[in-house]
Amino acid sequence: MSKAARQRSARERLAEERKKQALKQQRMRRLMITLSGLVVVALAVVITVYFVNKKDSSAYTGALAPTTRQADGAILASKPEAKAPKLELFEDFQCPICHEFENASSATIKRLAAEGKVNVLYYPFWLFKQQAEPIRGNSQRAANAALCAPADKWIQYHDVIYKHQPAEGSNGFSNKDLIGWAKDLGFDTPQFEQCVNGGQKQSQLDSMTNYAEQTRQVTGTPTVFLNGKSLDLNGTLLNAKNLEKAILAAQPMDISPSPSSSGSPTPPSGGSKSPSATPKK
Repeated sequence: MSKAARQRSARERLAEERKKQALKQQRMRRLMITLSGLVVVALAVVITVYFVNKKDSSAYTGALAPTTRQADGAILASKPEAKAPKLELFEDFQCPICHEFENASSATIKRLAAEGKVNVLYYPFWLFKQQAEPIRGNSQRAANAALCAPADKWIQYHDVIYKHQPAEGSNGFSNKDLIGWAKDLGFDTPQFEQCVNGGQKQSQLDSMTNYAEQTRQVTGTPTVFLNGKSLDLNGTLLNAKNLEKAILAAQPMDISPSPSSSGSPTPPSGGSKSPSATPKK
């Protein structure tokens, strides 16, 4: 083989090698693109599943039990003549864990109340009165407005307030917004506006707060009593199935206020002790 032939053969081998290398790199690029696409799809599926599971289960669309306002300001949700256990719910509308509780279990509570399987007493109070602004004011305005709302619209208004709960440390629950949400629900009367803007339920709010903290010794929210016994937060309140089991296993009880079976306050064991739900003294 001549020198020229050898040089031509070497060039051909080099060209062939480069062609093979180029094809290899092309296949690798295609593989990386395919893998990247699969990762994106998998991530999208994970995100979708996450948000589906995080869906607000408080968006209850079934029937509601009739609601009446009690002499102490509490709202009773109860089917007429229902002989059922008593569930007492102490809450602050600014409390983030109360919002979690609403998302997790409020639909179950509403359904059981409508079915006559539980009588529910809602006690909104001013847990965060010792906190700095804006938490203090947010809590006060929301509770005052809830006490201004008519009993027959109270559950719907209660849910709307939680839906618009501001992030902890952010301004929210302005009187303008609280009145606007009432208008959306059809009860924006001059009397309601005056009640909200004038803080006309402050005296009742103070009384309900004193009842929660002094008589019932509630130190964090949400605190929920089933027939006078405090329920565990993580094991029961944030687990709708466990909450329903506990309610269905409980005996019927009179709906009148019950500080404790012994006449003296019983410290709650299930109220949240989270810094975000327990006020600083």
